[in-house]
Formats: sequence, structure tokens, C-alpha cells
Amino acid sequence: MDRAIDEAGQRHVGPRATFDRALDRVKDDVLRLGARVEDALERSGRALTGRDPDLADRVRWDDKEVNDLQRDINTEITTLIATQAPVARDIRELLALYHASAELERMGDYAVNIAKLSQQLASEPEIPILGQIPQMERICREQLHAAMRALVDMSEDGARAVCQRDDEIDALYNSVYEDAMSMMAANPDRVRQVTHMLFAAHHLERLGDRVTNIGEDVVYLATGQVEDLNP
Repeated sequence: MDRAIDEAGQRHVGPRATFDRALDRVKDDVLRLGARVEDALERSGRALTGRDPDLADRVRWDDKEVNDLQRDINTEITTLIATQAPVARDIRELLALYHASAELERMGDYAVNIAKLSQQLASEPEIPILGQIPQMERICREQLHAAMRALVDMSEDGARAVCQRDDEIDALYNSVYEDAMSMMAANPDRVRQVTHMLFAAHHLERLGDRVTNIGEDVVYLATGQVEDLNP
């Protein structure tokens, strides 16, 4: 039993219940981290399409909160492993959460990189942002949101659905690349701007890969099988 009653009739929480509550706190913090990264990605996308350097600045400044929360999660997890003697299944789940927080922190860096690119574009003569880039940003956010839910629920089906959408991002990135090459050939004076857009698309493509990594971790936890879902 997770509770015991002492001579005075007081009920005490047992070690398993204590651990479960601590694990739930870690999951909540990982969800909060995912939400912050999702918000940073949305704002960096708006800064890019709206050529808004002030919004980009806020994304850059707020990245410290992402980094601080990721460090807090790492501390929580290592403390739990060191002090609560979790069983093998618990350790695998904690390590998956640890890995997810590291992936999320890196995704936050990609959002910051896109914000920086938006500031560079804002200072140059305006050309329309390639239409595939906002589509990539939207799909990345949808993937990220679904991956966080699959991680917390340990849903194999949810994780596989997340990974399958990575093909959409890859196809859009390939389309951006082809259009960028054509634009640079036709407008040599716009090479710098088009290159900025190409880098933004590349950051989104890499972000999608990191979301897929989280999905693969969930599948491993659910099945015990290591699968490459982003071949």
C-alpha cells in the first residue's frame, strides 16, 4: 500500500505515491517547456513574415526562460533517480523526459535563430517570404504540440502519427530549396535575402527532426523496440 497509519491515526504517503507525484511534476514542467517553445516558434514565425524586429527581440530575450526551465527539469530528474530508487520502467520514463527537455531546448534555439534571421531580413529591401515557410512553421508547431501530449500519455499511436508528418515538412523544405535556387538565379541582387529564407526553412526542417526524436522515444517506451521513424 502507498499509505500507512501511525499510532496517532495520521496517514502518511508511501514512497511510491511520493515518487508518482514527483514524476507528475516533471511531466508538467516538460509540458510547460514544450508550450514555451511552441510559443517562441509561433512568434518567430510572425516576426519573419511580418518583418517585425521588436517581436524577434522578445523571442531572443525570452529564450533564457526556456534554458532555465530545462535546467530545472534536469535537476528534478537527476534528483529523483538519485534519491527515490526508481524501478527500471521509471528510469526509462525519466530518461525519455530528460531527453525530451534537451530536444526542446534545442528547438528553442532554432526559434531564436529564425528570429535573428527575421531581423536581418527586416533591414533589407522587402521581398515576399516564400509561402512554404509559414506552412512549415505551422506544421512544426502542430507536431510539437502532439508530441508533448504523446509523451505525457505514453501514446504509441500518437507518437507514430507525429513522426509520419515529418514527410510533409521535408517536402516543403525541398520545395523551398528549389524555389530559392530559381530566385537567386533570376535575381542575383536578392541572393542574401533568399539565403536568409533558406536558412529559416532549414531550421524548421531540423526542428521537425527533433520532434520526431521525441516520438521515437515514446515508441520505445511503449513497445521496448528501437525504431528509426525518420529514415
